[in-house]
Amino acid sequence: MGLLWMPTSCVHTLFLFCCAFFVSQALGARISPPHKPLPFIWPLPAKFSFGNHSLSLDPALSLSGNGAASAIVRDAFARYKGILFKHGDRFSFLRTLRPVYDVSKLSITLHSNSEELQLGVDESYNLFVSWPQVHSGAGQVTIEANTVFGALRGLETFSQLCSFDYTTKTVQIYKAPWSIQDKPRFPYRGLMLDTSRHYLPVDVIKQIIESMSYAKLNVLHWHIIDEQSFPLEVPTYPNLWKGSYTKWERYTVEDAYEIVNFSKMRGINVMAEVDVPGHAASWGVGYPDLWPSSSCREPLDVSKKFTFDVLSGILTDMRKIFPFELFHLGGDEVNTDCWTNTTQVKKWLRNQNMTAKDAYQYFVLKAQNIALTKNWSPVNWEETFNTFPSKLHPRTVVHNWLGPGVCPKAVAKGFRCIFSNQGVWYLDHLDVPWDVVYTAEPLEGIQKASEQKLVLGGEVCMWGETADTSDVQQTIWPRAAAAAERLWSQRDSTSGNANKIALARLQYFRCLLNRRGVPAAPVTNFNARTAPVGPGSCFDQ
Repeated sequence: MGLLWMPTSCVHTLFLFCCAFFVSQALGARISPPHKPLPFIWPLPAKFSFGNHSLSLDPALSLSGNGAASAIVRDAFARYKGILFKHGDRFSFLRTLRPVYDVSKLSITLHSNSEELQLGVDESYNLFVSWPQVHSGAGQVTIEANTVFGALRGLETFSQLCSFDYTTKTVQIYKAPWSIQDKPRFPYRGLMLDTSRHYLPVDVIKQIIESMSYAKLNVLHWHIIDEQSFPLEVPTYPNLWKGSYTKWERYTVEDAYEIVNFSKMRGINVMAEVDVPGHAASWGVGYPDLWPSSSCREPLDVSKKFTFDVLSGILTDMRKIFPFELFHLGGDEVNTDCWTNTTQVKKWLRNQNMTAKDAYQYFVLKAQNIALTKNWSPVNWEETFNTFPSKLHPRTVVHNWLGPGVCPKAVAKGFRCIFSNQGVWYLDHLDVPWDVVYTAEPLEGIQKASEQKLVLGGEVCMWGETADTSDVQQTIWPRAAAAAERLWSQRDSTSGNANKIALARLQYFRCLLNRRGVPAAPVTNFNARTAPVGPGSCFDQ
């Protein structure tokens, strides 16, 4: 039997058509006739309409509008031009006449010149791609946003409307004209990165931050320090980073500044974490007095003033680096046996008339007060809320991880909450498939609108015990993108059968990540981050 042959570009087109068909079938009655499939934009915009025409994009695309006055916008425009025109215009020197393109300018209009990046910053944008005008013969691309960070989100969406045509060797805007009105569902859309269990070079962290911007994630939760290593420079207590694995696996103050600034240019906040009083054995390598004893090294010694002096010094130095209003103080998995089994700590507990549980509360609240004096709102893992909810400072953000049901309890008591249920959003759990990540709902069990507003959003957590530079990005992507759409897109447009609504689009986004140099793993493999099981198209894995 003979084989039917088609050019690669035709196979690609046929695949996208089939994907679009199945997505449109999934939506059924929710799309008014004529039925239109969901576009291959990830995460899905709030409102959109599109046509059926293609526009060619000029490789000399220029930036106009008052947005061009912003260094953040100009830098982003240059980045996206590099992405869109990575094939270049290699044969222009052979042409005697310059080709005529449909679109030669991108206009960005900002309604504010503020570039302050904080929780809840306005990230909304409107994006319009118009058909060429009769009088000018040129199409128009316009992004309108209230802030530069909304403009960044609009640029990302615009980049996903464009694709290189291998036949004409031009970049085309497909499905024009476009009208998109978009905004995020939640203000906090995070990825936690653990650099204590395995050191990640600064360039790798930057690659991850860059990839976060493609999925419109906006918070890097940097779990810098843990019991295994203390890689960060703290000028006030310079011996602390003796707790690093080696002298080559460290972050200088300048490295941390660079990561924060690199993130801001992409509209991403960095929330640092110093986990206390547990998960801190590495502190005592440089300052052994922080250990209850040499044989019992954590939790940190609650009985000594020195412990809190060091903690205050760390936070003072870190406040100069991390401007984000939230700071994570950990507080999870605290085993107090060291306190009750160490002579001087046990004596202190007796003198203070405290139990070990009382001392745990004392330590957490004292750490919170230190953060509050530096104008940070403290974030704590849920054990603190589960153990002494009435004692936590009202500005506390409760970070869920142990399982479902915590955020409903936290917001009912007036606390803000971040959703990271380990059963669905812990990326080191390799047996959690993409659709389980996708269908997880941060507002589950919360009915009152006033309480729903207290859920800031959520984050996927990349714990580093089994992830280093060799596999961390494959472990993050594409499953983190599934959570990113849940946190950005409207709930009613992304609910239902995930395989019908999202699978083809997520596979397409995974291939987009690959084209941009991000080693995202196949979507449908049984275990995350595993290699393809055999030959096949990127769009079908």
